[in-house]
Amino acid sequence: MSPLRPPAKDGGGHGDHGAPAAPPPASAPRSGPGAWARDLTMGMRFAAGGGREGWIRTALTAAGVALGVAVLLLGTSVPGLMDAWHGREKARENLGQAHEPPPSDDTLRYTSTDTVFHGAPVRGRLVRPDGAHPPVPPGIRQLPGPGRMVVSPALKELLDSPGGALLRERLPYRVAGVIGDEGLRGPQELTYLAGSATPLAAPDSYRIDHFGKEWDPQPMRAPAVVLVIMTCVALMTPVLVFIGTSVRFGNERRERRLAALRLVGADVRTTRRIASGEALFGSLLGLVAGGALFLAGRQCASVITLWDINVFPSDVTPAPLAVALIALLVPTAAVAVTLFAQRGVTIEPLGVMRRRPPVRRRLWWRVALPAVGTLLLVPLAWSSPWRDTPVNTVRLAAGAMLLLLGVTTLLPWLVDAVVGRLRGGPVSWQLAVRRLQLNSSSATRAVSGITVAVAGAIAIHMLLTGMQSGFAQAYAESGRQPRIGLWGTAHGWPQAQRALTSLRATPGVTAARGTIDTNANLLTAPGRPRPVNRVVTIAIGSCAELRTLARLDSCRDGEVFLTGARGRVRGPALTPGATLDLNPPYTEGDPVRPDPWKIPTASGDARLRDSGRAPGSILYDLLATPAAVDIGRFRYPSAEYQVDFDRGTPDAVEHIRNTAARIDPAMAEHSSVDNPHDAQYSSVRNGLFAGAAITLLLIGSGLIISTVERFQERRRVLSTLDAHGTRRSTLGWAVLWQTALPVVLGLGLALVCGLALGALLLTMTGSAVTVDIPVVAGMAGIGGGVILFVTALSLPPLWRLMRPDGLRTE
Repeated sequence: MSPLRPPAKDGGGHGDHGAPAAPPPASAPRSGPGAWARDLTMGMRFAAGGGREGWIRTALTAAGVALGVAVLLLGTSVPGLMDAWHGREKARENLGQAHEPPPSDDTLRYTSTDTVFHGAPVRGRLVRPDGAHPPVPPGIRQLPGPGRMVVSPALKELLDSPGGALLRERLPYRVAGVIGDEGLRGPQELTYLAGSATPLAAPDSYRIDHFGKEWDPQPMRAPAVVLVIMTCVALMTPVLVFIGTSVRFGNERRERRLAALRLVGADVRTTRRIASGEALFGSLLGLVAGGALFLAGRQCASVITLWDINVFPSDVTPAPLAVALIALLVPTAAVAVTLFAQRGVTIEPLGVMRRRPPVRRRLWWRVALPAVGTLLLVPLAWSSPWRDTPVNTVRLAAGAMLLLLGVTTLLPWLVDAVVGRLRGGPVSWQLAVRRLQLNSSSATRAVSGITVAVAGAIAIHMLLTGMQSGFAQAYAESGRQPRIGLWGTAHGWPQAQRALTSLRATPGVTAARGTIDTNANLLTAPGRPRPVNRVVTIAIGSCAELRTLARLDSCRDGEVFLTGARGRVRGPALTPGATLDLNPPYTEGDPVRPDPWKIPTASGDARLRDSGRAPGSILYDLLATPAAVDIGRFRYPSAEYQVDFDRGTPDAVEHIRNTAARIDPAMAEHSSVDNPHDAQYSSVRNGLFAGAAITLLLIGSGLIISTVERFQERRRVLSTLDAHGTRRSTLGWAVLWQTALPVVLGLGLALVCGLALGALLLTMTGSAVTVDIPVVAGMAGIGGGVILFVTALSLPPLWRLMRPDGLRTE
């Protein structure tokens, strides 16, 4: 700021005897880095010393920037978070080696014993060392002895609780220690590693000589990829808009102060730099507060589990380059937004010039943004299902962001177009409409954040609802009949019969059936063409068990039946007398010798029963009784069990799992009893809804500040209205309508944009287009609550300013 310079002295004045006048003192530079530093510093001093109202505005700006910074830091932490999560999984696992090492002092047998308890996955591993120096996975000092196990802290807590009684029965090992953090994917993971008291044999187990495996996780499916991309877009876009809005809170009061600075000699460029300094102060506070909010919020990472991903707080760490960019770009954006806002305001020494001819808002470029976004998204919807390629990812992110940003550009035009055509009505309505006709920029600027947040939230909720309903429908269809499928390695038909007896004696079991399943290859005679599909599926069991699979006219032990399934769905049917290889190779180049077996010519026919979409449904080509073929001739036969249970029996499913663990700890389960997706999607939807509500409340706080500042600017008008007998209720209703009109128009625009974007996303993923009515109604309800919230908190300052004292002039 430059003080007013004193008038220049006449060089020929008396008393100086014609000597040249002394040069004036050097003034501060008006441009360059020095001027920028001086003026920015002065603006920061104004922001810090602005009294209670100034600090309120600064705190609100800092809160908006802090929220945006925290979200940006969280978003940039996701790659490192996933790397750490997958890294610990790779370090502790060995999925088998291409060339199994021979038994030695530093090898062990290793097998998986995973299970599920009340819908929560429990990772289990069983080991049997071959020597005295076996490999040890991370997080464990030494392997547990036979009959002992080391567990994760979360599993130990569950086992020690009253609710873990059934799981303790399933894990008949003594707890010998706790696994360290480096051996866990996350603090809430349920996992254990136990020492086997009996030898482990193939194919249930395999021999390894080290832990740590370079393997790549399976790529996410199309809906999950679309959801991740859209979540980033829906979070980042409102954050960018909100940061731009936050740095402009309190603009009216700031502009009046800048007019005073112009009165004492500051030029236009100086006032703009000072205004930038005020915004810079709030953004720097927000930057620090955002970092603190991020550090505090990441402590909650240990209690949050999304899609079975649970991490330690230390994993939620953004890359240093990302932190540096955020620390640089956020204050720079605050200064740039402030300078851009000052372009449309003429600050003169005697006040801020706002009575200029209204600028006509052009529609073409406002429509161009959402139109381009739609053009990018529609071809992706036409070419559904989604294909995960870099080009498609960029198109989806760019199209969604342009569509959301297009809402912010359309809102000012829409508000002007609507209020410009409103006429008549009550006095309060006319006051509100006239005020918006004169200047709607500040109101629409604040409401634009609401619009983007609501539009993004509606689109994400639609996507989540469509995905969730798809999973729910699939689980409902496949789980219509309460049934659990179990399978494990078969060691003969007597062992399978004993397992069936144990399962039928389990509490809550209504029926159980089982067979021994295996595959064979169809051999061809020399010189004849090879069949299109050579794999033959065989089920071996007693006549009673085979009758649960197919309709048999008669059955005796030693008979074989052909189902004709291959002819119906897979090509040429099997015929009596065909030759099968009972020892087929499982991989290309597998060095095995064929074991031919000829289907008896007296084989009968059987018609498979329709099992619907029940878990474990298999189309068998051939049914055989135990005496018809030696099970020992097969390479890897598996025992398949189908267990029906009564839903009304408490914990029937957990009792079945306990019985299965006693039969074979490595027995696997396939069922539709637990739908883990339902709780996962519900938690994400609830989190997004809460985030949208918080964003709306913060933007509502900005509306309150803007409304109160407009009251301060018009205090003489308010006092005049009060002196002429205007009722307070009239002005109160005017405040309500003035807030409600932009918010209602913004919510309507957000509704249209969110529904359109959500429909496009669901079409991309191949899901049915469904509208989450409660969420849409909830968003509208929160918007209405924001209107009442702003109005209620604006009335006390309004009534305080409606006093005759406001007409006093000094």
